[in-house]
Amino acid sequence: MTEPHDVPDLAGLVEAVREFLATDVADATTGRVHFHARVAVNVLAMVERELRLGPDQAVAHAARLADFGVADDATLAAAIRSGALDGRWDAVKALVAASVADKLAVANPAYAAPADPSEG
Repeated sequence: MTEPHDVPDLAGLVEAVREFLATDVADATTGRVHFHARVAVNVLAMVERELRLGPDQAVAHAARLADFGVADDATLAAAIRSGALDGRWDAVKALVAASVADKLAVANPAYAAPADPSEG
């Protein structure tokens, strides 16, 4: 597909702003401004991950929902509440776990990393 916009693309613009905040702003400030710069860096990193992962995640999520014959999360939740999926709990749990893993991959991939068996 031919994109309508030239370089830099949206991901490149977000990356440039994130890097500016992480280096020029965060490194040159202290206190409240430094904290807010770090928060902004983290938010922009989430935006970058969603731009990169979101389209494939949306396709995969739609396919998982289609396996249950529902079009969206609200309809899935209604089917769960009504008991319509009581015989498919393992599949429902797998769908929910996959959805949570996708969200964590965007929001904070460190939370999605498997636990180190040597810890604990």
